[in-house]
Amino acid sequence: MIDREAVRSNAKYLQQVRPIDPDEIAEYIEGQPHPAVVAQTLREEAFDLGLVERADGTFVPLETETVAHREWSPTALPADYSRAVENFLVQQYGANWHRGESGTTLRSTIRELKAGYLAGEDIEYDAATAAGYAIYHLPAYYAAIGYVLATLTERGLLPASMRVLDVGAGVGGPALGLHDFVFDDADDREPTAGLVDYHAVEPSAAADVLDRVLGETNRNFRSTIHRSTIEAFDYDSGDADDPFDLIVFGNVCNELDDPVAVVEESLSHLADDGTVLLLEPADRNTAIELREIERAVSSDDSDVTVYAPGLRLWDGVEPDDRGWSFDVRPELAVPAFQDRLAEAASEAGEDDPDAFRNVDVQFAYSLLRRDGERRYPFRASRDRHATMAAMDDHVTDRIDLLAVKLSGDLSDGDNAVFRIGDGSQTTDHYAVLTQQSALNRALAAAEYGAVLAFENVLVLWNDDEAAYNLVVDGETVVDRLSG
Repeated sequence: MIDREAVRSNAKYLQQVRPIDPDEIAEYIEGQPHPAVVAQTLREEAFDLGLVERADGTFVPLETETVAHREWSPTALPADYSRAVENFLVQQYGANWHRGESGTTLRSTIRELKAGYLAGEDIEYDAATAAGYAIYHLPAYYAAIGYVLATLTERGLLPASMRVLDVGAGVGGPALGLHDFVFDDADDREPTAGLVDYHAVEPSAAADVLDRVLGETNRNFRSTIHRSTIEAFDYDSGDADDPFDLIVFGNVCNELDDPVAVVEESLSHLADDGTVLLLEPADRNTAIELREIERAVSSDDSDVTVYAPGLRLWDGVEPDDRGWSFDVRPELAVPAFQDRLAEAASEAGEDDPDAFRNVDVQFAYSLLRRDGERRYPFRASRDRHATMAAMDDHVTDRIDLLAVKLSGDLSDGDNAVFRIGDGSQTTDHYAVLTQQSALNRALAAAEYGAVLAFENVLVLWNDDEAAYNLVVDGETVVDRLSG
């Protein structure tokens, strides 16, 4: 048994002097343990000591306080992760996993997953379901989380040394995206850019896939898998008893019996300056449910603030519309394992082999904090802006208002249509661009979640959609205050 406290004491001394070499520390420990044992002890203590391991095996203090902001726009699931998924499939089903009985089973499972998901049915994650989920969903979730994290790093709100809880971690898409966002997804990734103490809560067979893909992360991403439901998870046990800097709910809220209670419980274990990230697919049911959860936990009697994207631009009011809002980002290249399954389906004469290729990156999200921080500080003013809560008073009028852009173009190619909200809306509102000009081009150009100032916009009621259309024409000015 190594004297752990002696290792810690020597590390604390040396980190102020020079890189910590396990070989050197071993000489100062009673019994002179093997340097490999010292190195492993340092890895286990690294997060508490604030140490990162370099490629040469030495340890140095983490020198940055927050994760650097950078553009995140992956074009494909990185090759290491793609190979890890395929190696798992080969281990489970053999080299020809995509053909024969195993291929038929996996394709049937994916079809059932998709149908059951859209029908809102509960899904039981056995081994085949976990494998199918990894094939179909892992790449898109890998990409999606990075776009969301970027909204935190643009203001320096993601600590470089962070404790993470991934609730319903599944097969690891969000975990891998988090890893690469922090450590860079290039081949020459810098292994000392951060220090992550990652805890996954996953009770199903998906944890087997997760365990395999986490093997591709670097040593400064320390991972622990808790094979438990989140309802049975003991926040105060072992090394999970400190507050978390980031708590992720990735495509899991829709599977919980009482998601509001679970999210509220997680918020009580969040660091004062931490973030809860809710992430769901863009489909109507799950995206709307996400907004319902967001609104329930951030009501007026709560200290929880919506950081993004659905900013409350008016004090003392809350939205009560459908809340179907989602972001759309560039597609990924089709990973090899999806291609193999699709090609095998074609060889077997099955209909729609493309059904097994999923490269769309479309997602709904919410970032929640308890420190009052908001992505953009802007507030509407009753002296200058109309409120969406009172939009019925303004039908056929031209008005000024402040709003958040809550969708990409939803049209079929005619006039561009964008969902907007100001946090007071009780009915859906859409900005309809009928005539683009230099004065209003910000509406189409602004990113999802941007705050826009509208001047002289025409308000109409749309009976077909039971929604308000705010017509942006040649007389309308739209300024981008952010984004």
